[in-house]
Amino acid sequence: MKVAFFGSPHFALSVLEQLNQDHEVALVVSQPDKRAGRGMKVTSPAVIEKARTLGLPVRQPERLKGNDAFAEELAKLELDVAITAAYGKILPASLLPIPKHGFLNVHASLLPKYRGAAPIQWALIHGETETGITIMQTAQGMDTGDIRHVKRVSIHDEDDAQRLFDKLALLGATALAEALDLLAEGKLPSTPQDETQATHAPMLTREDGQINWQTSARDIFNRHRGVSMWPKSWTLFQDKTLKVPVLELLSEKSLSADVVADVVNVDVDVATSGGTVLDVHADGIDVAANPGVIRLVNVQPSGKAAMEARAFANGYGVKAGVCFD
Repeated sequence: MKVAFFGSPHFALSVLEQLNQDHEVALVVSQPDKRAGRGMKVTSPAVIEKARTLGLPVRQPERLKGNDAFAEELAKLELDVAITAAYGKILPASLLPIPKHGFLNVHASLLPKYRGAAPIQWALIHGETETGITIMQTAQGMDTGDIRHVKRVSIHDEDDAQRLFDKLALLGATALAEALDLLAEGKLPSTPQDETQATHAPMLTREDGQINWQTSARDIFNRHRGVSMWPKSWTLFQDKTLKVPVLELLSEKSLSADVVADVVNVDVDVATSGGTVLDVHADGIDVAANPGVIRLVNVQPSGKAAMEARAFANGYGVKAGVCFD
């Protein structure tokens, strides 16, 4: 089939490579180059770099809405279908009917759950045990089009945002390949989304990384996995930000009174307050959640390099009974 591909970050590379292997990629469209990094070097999106190595024609329009020249160029290609995967711009309604079969979007969630910019992160934050790829017919609205094809995958405790991104990037390529085969045969189903089941996955903010010690240890652990790429987990200690690159779920239950009294040596009432340090040892800092216990393994004080939590405790006077936040 003759296709155009719209995508930008690394997540979309597997999809582009699969398309180029199976079909005729007539055009690759991505975000404009941007300055990034400490040196503010002009950097092209990952999709553009890959497309150039594959010898594919590329375009990086500043805008799509009202861009008649781009719409005309797209129409002249006489496309069978156009594909989007993490493109990063909303497609105007005027472009959607140009390809014969419209636009198909590779979305990293089981729609209608987690519509929006950060479906992988929010699935982890909310403790989902399953996610997947939905091939969706692009329509006006935020990920509201008909579902055309679905591939599912389990989420495990060891999955953080990066690992799940990698899994779903590969699964997206497979799902799209299957969908296009069905489309070519005229057998690709189309099912409207159930609006009553819709949830949203907005872009993360820095505040989404803050540890809320008054929530359960499981909730803290799930959020840590979801924000592991950005903004990462952080808490406050002595009114200063303390980043937490590595933490572990130690217990989902509150410590018993006997354990608190005999082992942790902290007053029972204090230990039940989220954010209270229960113990400091070679493996890290054990902190009470509500309920449960989280172990801080590595931390990074503001303006300093990351270090083992025990070293931080020794240098900053952290001991049982001290509270974060």
